[in-house]
Amino acid sequence: MDKNAHLKRVIVDFKKLTPEVLKLLVERYPDGYDDRNIISFRNGQGERIEAVEVLTEDTKYLVKISAKLEYTMENYDEDDYEDFDDDDPTAVVEPNPEDMVDGDDED
Repeated sequence: MDKNAHLKRVIVDFKKLTPEVLKLLVERYPDGYDDRNIISFRNGQGERIEAVEVLTEDTKYLVKISAKLEYTMENYDEDDYEDFDDDDPTAVVEPNPEDMVDGDDED
């Protein structure tokens, strides 16, 4: 039996990502996640979802994988969120698509 079966399960989309969960992700996957870390499942509508897992004492978060998530994790700076509550989903802003393009040299 899963030792974490008693935990509340929460599926988190990028739009609902909070500073707390983002920090947990960066701490758990400091070098990013790979195929071994990805959990695949079907949601209530039968859609296939891919997510990575992070745990707190009482909750198992399944965070949906996206290019936005990867970029935000790679560019995480805890100081960016110091003026926000840990559970504020408006704190984690969607990255500019132009910033997410690979191969750009920084000025």
